[in-house]
Amino acid sequence: MNSSVDVFGGFYKDKTVLVTGHTGFKGSWLCIWLLEMGAKVIGLGLNPYTERDNFMVCGLSSKMVDIRGDIRDANLVKQVMLQYQPEIVFHLAAQPLVRLSYEQPVDTYEVNVMGTIHVLEAIRICESARVGVMVTTDKCYENKEQIWGYRENEPMGGHDPYSSSKGAAEIAIASWRKSFFNPKEYEKHGKSIASARAGNVIGGGDWAKDRIIPDCIRAIEVGKPIEIRSPKAIRPWQHVLEPLSGYLLLAQKMWHEPTKYCEGWNFGPNADSIATVWDVATEVVKCYGKGELVDKSNPNDLHEAKLLMLDVSKARWELGWEPKLQVGMAVKLTIQWYLMGECDSFNGCVEQLESFLENV
Repeated sequence: MNSSVDVFGGFYKDKTVLVTGHTGFKGSWLCIWLLEMGAKVIGLGLNPYTERDNFMVCGLSSKMVDIRGDIRDANLVKQVMLQYQPEIVFHLAAQPLVRLSYEQPVDTYEVNVMGTIHVLEAIRICESARVGVMVTTDKCYENKEQIWGYRENEPMGGHDPYSSSKGAAEIAIASWRKSFFNPKEYEKHGKSIASARAGNVIGGGDWAKDRIIPDCIRAIEVGKPIEIRSPKAIRPWQHVLEPLSGYLLLAQKMWHEPTKYCEGWNFGPNADSIATVWDVATEVVKCYGKGELVDKSNPNDLHEAKLLMLDVSKARWELGWEPKLQVGMAVKLTIQWYLMGECDSFNGCVEQLESFLENV
């Protein structure tokens, strides 16, 4: 156990935790943090996107229970839950890309909506499961491209299949909470379910298609210009460890006061970390030391939101959580990962985690 990364008072030590989507970008970082705090980590997810993904280069498969499978398989999800009897579930498995959702809308809905329902149903039949943190996205809100941040009680929605599928997942989570995990009947079911909505997350080890940081790194590595398709789009940028710190804190709070915190929660950056895609790419070039940006915007491109912000007042006041890193530091920490090489990535991630927590 690494006490330098345990800011939760030993809460996770020896607890059995299931992470869906553990092979993904955010999931792999969450598993590292949990492992360093002494948790028994079970992962259920698809194969990593590339051999260079954070999960692969950190050798996580040998450090935890690594189960490869699809959350669209309801029987598999129940089987894993019943076999390993987790006490806490972090549901991160998803189809997370807007542009891919236009190409695969049905798959996107099957994964993001029915997959979430399968996890909720598995929690329902698993006696050991006490806390479920269901991770969605800031794009779950009906985006009116307003200049103020969305609060947790605003309507769900979404223009593209990805965003709307996450809005639908939020509605399903709320329905299951009211129908089967109602806080007024906690003594009967003994389960606390919450949803967590984060902004545009960046960090080392992400190689997904159509994300700004991986796109920048791939172009720089082969000496090509970085093509920016939505240079003026404004996003709430945050380092991956920011929302993860919120998810972990939320689960701890839910464990101790299960009927108080079983709601939806925003985990976004401060207002000074809301920036355009072009500004973030410019910061990437600065931190990497090379690279060239090219504006490839096209008015006929598929629709993507141009303005989206979150209000995190609720998490700040009721959880005691708040974002710590400005966008410049978030990008700097991210690029440091890509520059450090992949020979000892697990320890490199732990070092970045320790560095992040020095700011907390």
